Amino acid sequence: MHEDEQEHIHLGGEGDPAVYTGEQVRLRSAGIDIGSSTSHLVFSDLVLARQGRYLSSRYQVVQRDVRFRSRVILTPYASRSQIDTAGVGRFIEDAYREAAIRRSEIDTGAVITTGEAAMKENAGPLIQLFAADAGKFVCATAGPHLESLLAAHGSGAAALSREPGHQTVLNVDIGGGTTKVAVCRKGRVQETAAVHVGARLLAWDGGGALRRVEERGRAIAREAGVAAAPGDVISSAALDAVAGHLAGLIVRVIDGQPLPERTGGLWITEPLRSPGPFSHIVFSGGVAEYIYGCETAEFGDLGPRLARAVLARLGERAVLEPRERIRATCIGASQYTVQVSGNTIFLPDAGILPVRNVPVAAVRGLDVPSRRQVAEAVRRALRRLDLADGDGRFALAIHWHHGPEYAALSELCGGIVEALPETVEARRPLLLVIDADVAGLVGRTLREECGVAGPLACIDQIALREFDYIDIGSPLSDQYVVPVVVKSLVFH
Repeated sequence: MHEDEQEHIHLGGEGDPAVYTGEQVRLRSAGIDIGSSTSHLVFSDLVLARQGRYLSSRYQVVQRDVRFRSRVILTPYASRSQIDTAGVGRFIEDAYREAAIRRSEIDTGAVITTGEAAMKENAGPLIQLFAADAGKFVCATAGPHLESLLAAHGSGAAALSREPGHQTVLNVDIGGGTTKVAVCRKGRVQETAAVHVGARLLAWDGGGALRRVEERGRAIAREAGVAAAPGDVISSAALDAVAGHLAGLIVRVIDGQPLPERTGGLWITEPLRSPGPFSHIVFSGGVAEYIYGCETAEFGDLGPRLARAVLARLGERAVLEPRERIRATCIGASQYTVQVSGNTIFLPDAGILPVRNVPVAAVRGLDVPSRRQVAEAVRRALRRLDLADGDGRFALAIHWHHGPEYAALSELCGGIVEALPETVEARRPLLLVIDADVAGLVGRTLREECGVAGPLACIDQIALREFDYIDIGSPLSDQYVVPVVVKSLVFH
């Protein structure tokens, strides 16, 4: 829903949705999280205010009201390798009906698959299906690093790390198939990692017979001295033993201790490099509901037992209160910000635009730019969002404070080309967004000196950050600027 009688522009043709550019915008958003164990949905109402008088000013969320929180369901599976698309669809339909909200009323939102669900065969097509059907969504299949980032911000751990006495906060997101950890310092997530430890590696039916035995769950149960196979009925004491072993692994991560080699292959990512132990902990994910005493019911998995076992092993560590627990990665909204680029953009092939829902990899820390430093910063930015050179679309958001000096810009361009060999060699589209007035120089250097022959767009004077997705429209007539809609995942 929009304020009436406001100026507006269109990102594509006149048939595309209008982007409003008045002083205030009201949006209704939806966030859908399809996780390895649970799925849920949130509807929110957002109020955005323009932070200045001119079109190039950013819109910022000034108010967010949660209108409806759906029930949390166990994610339905059609087989071990596929999510039950029809089952998820019925859940979404029910949520719209229970909230008394029509699909046409939704302006924006995010739909993500996380954990083991993101690894299923139809995870990508699934989120695209619902994105197309449910409005203008940010779509993301969250790998372990991105999910760790989302959880750390959604739980409030990143924000808590700004407070005096909380210089370092470790967010521990315990889900059904994985546990994600994020090291937060001074309001930023500095490192992320994930392990194959979760509450639904083993799950059973109402009669106590195992109906889900993940390979990793079978191996961990064996380490705890318990044999687990589909159809087995496991005693309460044996389940406590498995939960205790899982909790011990999680606490070893919190303590910064290496995981036992005999368990083998527990790290999904590279192990944490930050030294432990961590004294200030925030828990999120489904198991956090039990850790903080917000849930007591059992759902045929190790959740309650795992929570008790973790708490029993924490000792004197400070367990901080999260903003969100199971919903930490359920992004309730996408924040719209409307900007217009500078007029020194480099756009030799206007056919590259418009583009929509492009994830942003934020390239920062270029204190003394060298080709090597730039290349590593680009690779690091992609890794943090589980993106890769040559694999899908992305935009590099360059934070630049070195001015138009040729030597520094040459190092920047050389580093970008070094980090993206597949993109450059295969002539894939390369999209750069720079927050300084140097896009024309960067574009010409990439094209004329670095041999970037594929479609290229360099846009400047747009400020972006991690978790942003962007829509970039066609150049506005007679002005040689482009409209940009920035959609940021909103955590508070």
